Amino acid sequence: MQIGFSKAAPPNSGAIVVPAFEGGLKTGPFAALDKASGGTLARAAAASEFSGKKDQFFELIAPAGLDHSRLIAFGAGKSKDFDARAAESLGGSIVARLLGVRDKAGAVALDGFEGPKVKGAELAARIAYGGLLRSYRFDKYRTKLDKDQKPRLAKLTVHTAASGAPSAFAGLRPIAEAVAFTRDLVSEPPNVLYPESFARQCRKLEELGVKVTVLGARDMAKLGMGSLLGVAQGSAREAKLVAMEWRGGAKDRAPAAFVGKGVCFDTGGISLKQAAGMEDMKWDMGGAGAVTGAMMALAGRKAKANVVGVIGLVENMPDGAAQRPSDIVTSMSGQTIEIINTDAEGRLVLADALWWTQETYKPKVIVDLATLTGAIIIALGHDFAGLFSNNEKLAGELIKAGDATDELLWRMPYGKANDEAIKSDAADMKNTGPREGGSSNAAAFLARFVKDDIPWAHLDIAGRAWSTKDGALAPKGATGFGVRLLDQWVRANWEA
Repeated sequence: MQIGFSKAAPPNSGAIVVPAFEGGLKTGPFAALDKASGGTLARAAAASEFSGKKDQFFELIAPAGLDHSRLIAFGAGKSKDFDARAAESLGGSIVARLLGVRDKAGAVALDGFEGPKVKGAELAARIAYGGLLRSYRFDKYRTKLDKDQKPRLAKLTVHTAASGAPSAFAGLRPIAEAVAFTRDLVSEPPNVLYPESFARQCRKLEELGVKVTVLGARDMAKLGMGSLLGVAQGSAREAKLVAMEWRGGAKDRAPAAFVGKGVCFDTGGISLKQAAGMEDMKWDMGGAGAVTGAMMALAGRKAKANVVGVIGLVENMPDGAAQRPSDIVTSMSGQTIEIINTDAEGRLVLADALWWTQETYKPKVIVDLATLTGAIIIALGHDFAGLFSNNEKLAGELIKAGDATDELLWRMPYGKANDEAIKSDAADMKNTGPREGGSSNAAAFLARFVKDDIPWAHLDIAGRAWSTKDGALAPKGATGFGVRLLDQWVRANWEA
């Protein structure tokens, strides 16, 4: 969808969208259009009990006194509560509604509409940003869409007297594009997206100045990555490890590192999952998708920071060569792992990816993302991702970044009891403990592969990578969770 900004008055035709604060129907663009329509808007608002409350809206088709095809009024809630996040949500709601009508273009009238927390150019940019995020669709494989299923909206123009809106939006567009890239990766079927093809997608970031390194199975075997390779040995698809480096900061500054789980399809291996719902496991690479998107966002907006993104890419398949429960593998760190359940595979991938990242890049801080456990969904539902960390400062920074982007995190515990739960009688550890505390046990496992002096956070995003319902900034399906959060964390804490 094309985004534009204009200082001219909104057009007299097509779809026009008017936001209004609660109790603010007598001011701003709503009042102006009401006057032009001879009071039609005020009468329609009264009839529909529209007062400007958040999420309220009403629509007039061919409104009297105006030449527009339709007028849509949206409630923005209380002015004192309206901030950048609310502006993005409003933009998303506007576009969601426009996608459901037959107009090819829509205009948002903003003159006279602004709150104390966000105004002018930033307000216009945030509304456009939210709209662009919400405009995403993944229907490339749908060849028989009915006419009314195909959205016609091709352009959204935000009308504001404020100067600087295009410049403000220019810093946000690369993030929206990176979120869309991640959503594409997560949405692709596993016969299209597998370790080798995922690695090829990562190569696209080279056009933005990202250095991309790809290791194959032979390279990883030489490095002793028995933990990661053990997961992949049942698949005909070769495992890959991809590193993406963005050097936008001081040359001598050690990077921050993002590490992502990239299980491109997860059958569970020999510990086979139930058939019902297994199709969802195409998005078990959501952590790797988020890391890739975050690197694209940072490079796209030329972030003044040094960051490396590392993703371990495998398929977990149950053929005759697949690893078995009771197998023992040796990780790159030298620690041995007894395989209890082959469906606890993501932590095995991350174990070697985390260690290789530390050995290769000597990062100052590490954040890993993974659709790691179903237990985190039982604990937190689909509103929060779980946050585990060995560092209070880092945990606080990430929670703040999540609040700023509405990609919410909730701090979860892990400790000595969880570490005890994964002790093995046959090896240094086992890859899963008892069912209770499953997410914390998984975090304790990962912690064994993080060196003591490195601040580290683990984000279990199993409940957030995919949504079964539409959201304010994303249609149902792949959410792209983590891209905006990581970008915001870098922006607030890591840029020079």
